[in-house]
Amino acid sequence: MSENHQDYDLVCIGSGPAGQRAAIQAAKLGKRVAVVEKQQIVGGVCIESGTIPSKTFREAVQRGYSRPGLEAHEQFRPRERPTMQQLVGHVERVIERELSVVQENLSRNDIEVIRGRASFVDAHTVLVEGHEGRRRLSVDKVLVAVGTRASDPPSLPPDGRTILTSDHVLDIDNLPRNLAVVGAGVIGIEYASMFASLGVQVTIIDRRPRPLEFVDQEIVDELIHQLRKADVTFRCGEAVEHVEVVKVPQPKGLIQLESGKNIVADVVLYSAGRIGATDELGLEAVGLQADERGRLVVDDHYRTAVESIYAAGDVIGFPALASTSSEQGRLAACHMFGVEAQPMAGHYPIGLYAIPEISMVGDTEEELTRNRVPYETGIAHYKEIARGQILGDNSGMVKLIFHREDGRLLGAHCIGSGATELVHVGQAVLGLGGGLDYFIRTVFNYPTLAEAYKVAAFNAANKLALVRSAIMTQETATAVDA
Repeated sequence: MSENHQDYDLVCIGSGPAGQRAAIQAAKLGKRVAVVEKQQIVGGVCIESGTIPSKTFREAVQRGYSRPGLEAHEQFRPRERPTMQQLVGHVERVIERELSVVQENLSRNDIEVIRGRASFVDAHTVLVEGHEGRRRLSVDKVLVAVGTRASDPPSLPPDGRTILTSDHVLDIDNLPRNLAVVGAGVIGIEYASMFASLGVQVTIIDRRPRPLEFVDQEIVDELIHQLRKADVTFRCGEAVEHVEVVKVPQPKGLIQLESGKNIVADVVLYSAGRIGATDELGLEAVGLQADERGRLVVDDHYRTAVESIYAAGDVIGFPALASTSSEQGRLAACHMFGVEAQPMAGHYPIGLYAIPEISMVGDTEEELTRNRVPYETGIAHYKEIARGQILGDNSGMVKLIFHREDGRLLGAHCIGSGATELVHVGQAVLGLGGGLDYFIRTVFNYPTLAEAYKVAAFNAANKLALVRSAIMTQETATAVDA
C-alpha cells in the first residue's frame, strides 16, 4: 500500500453539516482544507439516512398517501395502499440533488474530499485508510464531525427486514401492516406518525411516562390525541425485556415487556437513542476519551481537551440538530483561526417533523413553573384562523407564553401545518426582546397562519387584564378594610 504526506490547515473528519460548514468557513479564510468521509457519499448521515431522507419521506406521505379527513365527501373514499418503492422514489431524487449541491459547494471552495476511514496518529497527524491505500495527513487543526449512529437493540441485532434501526427504516421492501416503535423520542415519534398516516397500525413503547419530555406538555397532549385518532397505541412506562423474530408463517417481531405483555409486529423499529461514531478514531492516541454514548466534551469554542482538536455537531450531544451543527462548525473554524465571531444565539428553534409537525423556541410552561417565573399564556387554534380552514387543519394551534409583569415573549410553541416555518416569527420577536405589545400592534397578512400570533396575543392580553382587575379589586378592598 502507498503512503502519502500532505499538509493542511484544517482536516474535517465527517462531511455532515458541521464538517461542511467548518470546511467552507476555513476555506473562505484562505486556509487549505480537506474533508475526510468514510461513506460513499458526502453529506454525512444528514443526507444518507437521517434528516433529508426522513423529511422527504414525510412529504411523500403527506402529499399523496396520507389518511383522508373526516369530511362527509371524503369519509368513504377508499384508501390507496402505496408501495415503499413509490414512497421512497422521491427520496432518492432529492438525495441526488442535495449531493450535487454539497459537492459543488466543496469543489467551488477548493476543498479536497478524501475517501476513507480516519484515525489519529497524534494531535497533528491523521491517518486515512481507503480503497486507494493509506494517506498520512499532517494537519494544523482537526475538527471531529463524525455524527452519530443508531443504537442497536440490546437483545437482537437488526436484520434490515423485521428488526430495524432508524438508519435503515426506509430500506424495507414492503410497507408493513403493523409496526412497533421502541423509543418515544424525536425519531421514534416522527416515523411512528408517518407510518400511522399510511394506515399502518403503530404501537409506541417507552419506559418513560410521557414522550418528548422537553416539549411543552400541552403540545404533547395534543400530539398524543391526534396520533391516537390515527390508531396509534401508546405503551408508556413499559420497558422491553426481550425481542425475538418468530415465523407465523411470515417473520414477525415478538416483543416481551417487563410487565408481562407481548406485542407482535411485522416490523420492530428500535429508536432508543444514538451513539457518537467515535469508536474508530483512535482517540487514545491523542489522550481523548468519549463518554458512554460516544460523545466528546468541548468548551464554549468547541475545542476538546487537546488544543488542536475541535468537535462539533451531533458527536458533542444536545441539541444535535442539523441547523445548530452547521453553526457550531462555523464557529469552531472561526475560533481555531483567530477570527472573532458572536456565539450562537440561545433561542434556536427545535422542529419535530411528525404528522402533525411541532416546533418550539424559548421556555416551556414546565420550565417557567420550576423557576418560579410569573407568566401568562395565549392560545390560538387553527380552526379560528381562515388559513387553517383553507388548509383543512382544524387541530393545529399556536401557544405563546408572556412574562406577566412586562409582557416579554418567553416561549412560542406550535403544532400543526407549517409549524416549523411559523415558529420563526416567535424566534425573531424573542431574540429582539419583543412581546405582547408587538403582536397586538402588528398587522399580519390575511389569510395566513401567522395571524395565530395576533389571536394568541389577544387571548393572553385578555387573561392578563382579568388578573390585573382582580388584583386591583382585592387591593382596594384591603385598603378600605384598613
